[in-house]
Amino acid sequence: MREFGDFANIDIDKLLNDADSQIARMGSLQEDMAKLVGRAQDEDELVTVEYTAEGLRTLDIHPKAMRLSSSELAEKIKAVLQDASQDLQVRMSAAMGETFGEEMNPMKFIADPDVATDRLKSAEAVYQRTFEDAMGELDRIRRRLE
Repeated sequence: MREFGDFANIDIDKLLNDADSQIARMGSLQEDMAKLVGRAQDEDELVTVEYTAEGLRTLDIHPKAMRLSSSELAEKIKAVLQDASQDLQVRMSAAMGETFGEEMNPMKFIADPDVATDRLKSAEAVYQRTFEDAMGELDRIRRRLE
């Protein structure tokens, strides 16, 4: 009987169960992501923002904020909006970390594109070595058959 290396020892049921589990976790993650809200408030509690994946959800401006100049209020709103957006990103990263594990967290790759590039280069190198090994093996088989 011909050996197939590690392929002969694959537990198909486990592989399918793992795939089903991953799909279920992805569905759950998608539902959780839709519910996430980033929140922020300035130190004077004049501006409060809630930010979701869809964008700005709420913007509450305390009446006392009307005493500020328009440029001061605008700067305060922009800063709080940025803080709420950052809070949402932290929450999204935590949710993805729970699903994918911190090592494969997609948010890590978004935050640091160099890490993603390094991973792709590493995967490309592994693929290239595997391809070259397979082609070498096919060449050896061809030579034996001649």
